Amino acid sequence: MRQCYNAFVLDLNYVTDNLDFVAKKLKDRNSEIDLISLAKLNSERKSLQTDISNMRHNHQEESQTIGKLFKENNQKAANNLRDKLRKTSEQIKALEDKQNDIEATAQKLLISIPNLAHESVPVGKDDSENQELHRWGNPRSFDFSPKSHLELGENLGLLDLDRAAKLSGARFAVLNGLGAKLERALINFMLDIHTEEHGYSEVLPPFLVSADALLGTGQLPKFREDLFQIKDKDLFLIPTAEVPLTNLHRNEILDSSVLPLYYTAYTPCFRSEAGSYGKDVRGLMRQHQFDKVELVKITDDENSYAELEKLTSEAEAILQHLELPYRAVTLSTGDMGFSAAKTYDLEVWIPSQNRYREISSCSNCTDFQARRAKIRYRPTIKSKPRFCHTLNGSGLAVGRSWLAILENFQNQDGTVSVPKVLRPYLNGIERLTPSDKTRA
Repeated sequence: MRQCYNAFVLDLNYVTDNLDFVAKKLKDRNSEIDLISLAKLNSERKSLQTDISNMRHNHQEESQTIGKLFKENNQKAANNLRDKLRKTSEQIKALEDKQNDIEATAQKLLISIPNLAHESVPVGKDDSENQELHRWGNPRSFDFSPKSHLELGENLGLLDLDRAAKLSGARFAVLNGLGAKLERALINFMLDIHTEEHGYSEVLPPFLVSADALLGTGQLPKFREDLFQIKDKDLFLIPTAEVPLTNLHRNEILDSSVLPLYYTAYTPCFRSEAGSYGKDVRGLMRQHQFDKVELVKITDDENSYAELEKLTSEAEAILQHLELPYRAVTLSTGDMGFSAAKTYDLEVWIPSQNRYREISSCSNCTDFQARRAKIRYRPTIKSKPRFCHTLNGSGLAVGRSWLAILENFQNQDGTVSVPKVLRPYLNGIERLTPSDKTRA
């Protein structure tokens, strides 16, 4: 049976009619919303709506009486009634203004409510309660002490953080020579696999989007501090291609025959990383600007969880082609993103840290984003439109793939072997050597 417990997202009545259920789901997500105030607002809104409806009905009936009074030459009564109706119109307008204020207040509360977790998601306070699903590949046993990607990249002349800091400050990178080519090779390789083997349509979207687009996918208003905004403009640098790709069909009603829609895009991504001070400061793990190949699906409301499994396997395929060891985990309720109902993370092995690190998050947002962005489909010609389900995932984060290759394919002499699938994209080069180092 089709699940609908997250259908309240922009439906005030649903929230207030299911307060206990919604409160439990929000508690699972460590989210505190004043649902009692929301219920009171909705009760007042309904009462006002009833009063306004009754007053309009009476106003309409009495308006018809004015004409009859004039025909009967009872001008005084007609004028008195007209004065009364004028006052009634003013009262109706005042009540409508009050109702609009209440709805605006309620909407601010509603839009701060995250998506509700699917019943299969483990309940937990944070990432410590994520559940591992499976692993692929075996982390390499080195007969020497493995270097970090930062040391390897700088020694080979592929990576220059000092000059990047001179240009832009901390958490930016300059890639040189084959370092830049390796980044471009990864982008082209990922796009080729997703378009030629997985059936995605490639899109090159704008890298600047409006506030409406970010509202649709859930970055606004909650995560404004993580965004870079153009001064005095309603334009923001995209934090992920999920935003423009999902919003391609904002305010549209799609024919069911076109679903599911698969989109992929390479874009740079821009994030302020607010609140992450001190985390992964050195290297490419956490940057203000980074490259990513994104996957977005827009589906009907019946098949989105099957599509989530497929989406995750498509991201995994890239890691397998690159021969990078990884593990897949289900995120707990306390670690999921704001818009997600269920998320799988793929974590690649990082030898210098001796642990797995996230390289892709694959999420089913169900109808949460579609309601905010008004993306609907019509199952049949005569049926009422339904909200689509939207999914997104990294296929993959390019910078983290770059650093994972350097660390996992490093050699004792400081060189780095190139994964076989990338060699055609690098003119057959099999190894990155110090000879590639940029002139100082």
